[in-house]
Amino acid sequence: MTSVATPEVQTGQSVPAEAGRISLADIAKAHDVRFLLATFVDMTGKPCAKLVPVEAADELEAGAMGFAGYAAGLIGQKPQDSDLIAVPDLTSFTPVPFIKEGLAIIHCDPHVDGKPWPYAPRVILKNTLARLAGKGMQAKVGAEVEYFLVNKNPDGSLSTADARDDSPRPCYDARGVTRMYEHLTSISEAMNGLGWGNYANDHEDAAGQFEQNFNYADALTTADRVVTLRYILNILAEQRGMTATFMPKPFTDRTGTGLHFHLSLWSGADALFPGDDDSADDGGRGLGLSDLAYSFIGGILEHAPALQAFLAPTVNSYKRSGATTSSSGATWSPRKASFGGNDRTHMIRVPDEKRIELRSGDGSANPYLAIATAIEAGLDGVTKGSDPGAPCGPGEAREGAHLLPATLLHAVEALRRDPVILASLSGDEAIGEYYADAKEEEFLAWHNQVSDWEIRTYLTSI
Repeated sequence: MTSVATPEVQTGQSVPAEAGRISLADIAKAHDVRFLLATFVDMTGKPCAKLVPVEAADELEAGAMGFAGYAAGLIGQKPQDSDLIAVPDLTSFTPVPFIKEGLAIIHCDPHVDGKPWPYAPRVILKNTLARLAGKGMQAKVGAEVEYFLVNKNPDGSLSTADARDDSPRPCYDARGVTRMYEHLTSISEAMNGLGWGNYANDHEDAAGQFEQNFNYADALTTADRVVTLRYILNILAEQRGMTATFMPKPFTDRTGTGLHFHLSLWSGADALFPGDDDSADDGGRGLGLSDLAYSFIGGILEHAPALQAFLAPTVNSYKRSGATTSSSGATWSPRKASFGGNDRTHMIRVPDEKRIELRSGDGSANPYLAIATAIEAGLDGVTKGSDPGAPCGPGEAREGAHLLPATLLHAVEALRRDPVILASLSGDEAIGEYYADAKEEEFLAWHNQVSDWEIRTYLTSI
């Protein structure tokens, strides 16, 4: 996000400082912004916003913008509850002139009756990061955002937006990237204009699937950027007559869409995951990690089944993780709670001694909740000194490793059995129960629909 900590911002424009304070109105005017999207997400990750003219920026900043929380979505409110008040975080100010001239996004923390609302995903992550800071640590996170570009046909089916993108193994295909040049470069230029450091744009494993990478940052900034990037991708794709979807498994025979997180812990400028020179062999594991890093991994593996309720939070998620093959020959989705070195067959990959990659999340994950619960699981491992054992080889898992849930209902049941993860949302088990109940209802709503598969299989089977 564009920094507002000093009068100089990343666009090179000067933001006026009056009496040592920079207001939201000052920042907006310095960027020629006329309207603000005051944005927050509900627990499903749906972006909710009000379009606020810059003339009302002071009211927004003062906490005068109310939302009917129950109408906004899954965010812990009933129709009779007090308004959610969107309190903007000025450090998240993001001009988006490539979408609409004079428009900016600002991420907000919902408050109710003057206090941060503990069901709000951004508030949940901030609470986790505050707990982490109390232990003298900070989290840095990178995110790999995958998505499909599709068209919806008159019969309701989906087709690849690029009709020529039909190879069973199109990953890294230079021709597919070139045909989508205008779309990919517009997203790249948007990210770089915002100072995110886009460094790669590629065709992913499935026909119609792409990934565009940006630099890691502190955990809250990265979560904000994932939400912002999804919005940017959706709008710019629509402007070109396409739909950008983060649905985990939009096509039965193709690889699904992941949302992988690269996690590391720091103390000030010191990275805490690399092992020191005196323990370079790290107990014979050979990955160069510290004891703290291994305990953090151990915590994630121990709580893996419950974590999937947040990392893979939809019915469709388990069509991806349960797939046994795809047209390319691989699913790239882990089935067990295992870890290994630079090996993409595991839930946790360790590409180097500085970070771990959590690979079991998919495109439907809410980045705030996914990051918060993963950190909470890792911290529990650090507190208990969990030992993940030795790293596993390709396709292997240690004896007793958890199987990841087979369906959303299994994930909900695992969440209810795990008191650490159930209580990890703002430290309140009731919030975890609320989320679990909502996800169970989502599963049952799907389960109660009669599908084409059932008609084909059972109509004349007896």
